[in-house]
Amino acid sequence: MLFNSIPFLVFLPVVFILYWYLSNKKLKYQNLLLLIASYVFYGWWSWKFLILLALSTLLDYLYGFGVGSKSRKKARFFLWLSIANNLGILGVFKYYNFFAEQFQTAFEAIGIHTHPIILQIALPVGISFYTFHGMSYVFDIFRGERRPITNFVEYAVFVCFFPLLVAGPIERANHLLPQIQNKRVFSYSQASEGLRLMLWGMFKKVIIADGLAITVNDIFNNYSTLSAGTLIMGAIGFSFQIYCDFSGYSEIALGTAKLFGFELLSNFKFPYFSRDIAEFWRRWHVSLSSWFKDYLYIPLGGSKLGKAKAVRNTFIIFLVSGFWHGASWNFITWGAIHAAGFLPLLLLNRNRQHTKEIVAFDRKLPNMKELMQMLGTFAFVTFAWIFFRIHDIKVAIDFCKRIIVNAFHDPLQFVHKPGGLMVLYYIIPLILADWWIRRNERVIRPTPYRILNWAIAIVMAIFIINTFFTYLDKQPSSFIYFEF
Repeated sequence: MLFNSIPFLVFLPVVFILYWYLSNKKLKYQNLLLLIASYVFYGWWSWKFLILLALSTLLDYLYGFGVGSKSRKKARFFLWLSIANNLGILGVFKYYNFFAEQFQTAFEAIGIHTHPIILQIALPVGISFYTFHGMSYVFDIFRGERRPITNFVEYAVFVCFFPLLVAGPIERANHLLPQIQNKRVFSYSQASEGLRLMLWGMFKKVIIADGLAITVNDIFNNYSTLSAGTLIMGAIGFSFQIYCDFSGYSEIALGTAKLFGFELLSNFKFPYFSRDIAEFWRRWHVSLSSWFKDYLYIPLGGSKLGKAKAVRNTFIIFLVSGFWHGASWNFITWGAIHAAGFLPLLLLNRNRQHTKEIVAFDRKLPNMKELMQMLGTFAFVTFAWIFFRIHDIKVAIDFCKRIIVNAFHDPLQFVHKPGGLMVLYYIIPLILADWWIRRNERVIRPTPYRILNWAIAIVMAIFIINTFFTYLDKQPSSFIYFEF
């Protein structure tokens, strides 16, 4: 079920009413309702993949008891069993065909012809997210940070709570499970914050991201005939398209969870206001970045084993992060580009210089140095997004080459208006809005004028509703991160 669909607009209020009706009953009934609702939400795509989700959930629930054993040998055995199970699921559904094709190419290069079996199966939605939920649970038990949970329903809700099930944020057992196990009390202020987040997230997806997609797709599909300025506008447009698409989903997820009395982890903290690549990765897809840091980077030794090991671990993290996004060389290349951008900061010990407040936290505007840092970081990130957007690396390189070659051959083209300027109509208002609310990503900061707040909300709602009914006979556009 898509957030930006008519079925969800019916599903959510029904579950909300039943959920709070049960608040006077036992907590287990509320959790059972959430589990059933989550399975319905997920099964809306394909009921057959519910079996995979339920099996994955059950196995990690059972492994948890083994990992919690006092015998470290037994605990380590079940930990590796869980890792093998989760990576095995990902390997079969997400990575098998990629490796089969790579082995075929490698053997053919030395004159050996093979005919590997290629699996004709769809990628289950959200598989990369719910497998990481399960692994984080058993990792935390192994590290002694929590005990195995005995109530299966509570654990299952942690894995597949419907707001975060298919595209995150990637939750931690120590953060979400206590909320599931304790009684929730309806809070009007929390619900109001949730509705504002949902409205803003829906606007970013339905109006901005989907609006940008029209121009962006046209530019990328016809790049070989366009000017350098137009290609640059296309790349910038995609940067904001993927940001609004994914952060919009995360804000709808956070807002929906608030309606049910839950506080999920933040996933985006205004990443395009970052002053360097290190800060960008502390603000972009935060739940994934922190997951890799805690469960891969630190166990590998982090930065405590010397610069050489720190460089090695950094490249491993970025390459794995790229591969997590998809079984394709372009994603690995995208990760390598970010690793190369991060490396100078690491070597100069400047990778943690922006770890606290967002830029110009106590000022209305950034200074010139901060502005140039933000623009430079955004330019680098936008360049990397080209390789994320185009699956064929040769085509991605040609896209970049055409920008450079066209610019040198015809520098006067920048005097003329480039194509793709339509993206600015979406981007500029978004930047202004994000700058206004940049101090807290979890709360949509209202203006001092109540009437203006209501007017803005009503206008946004009208735009969203109009879009819903305009394309009522068409399939709603999916979220980009559903592919991963």
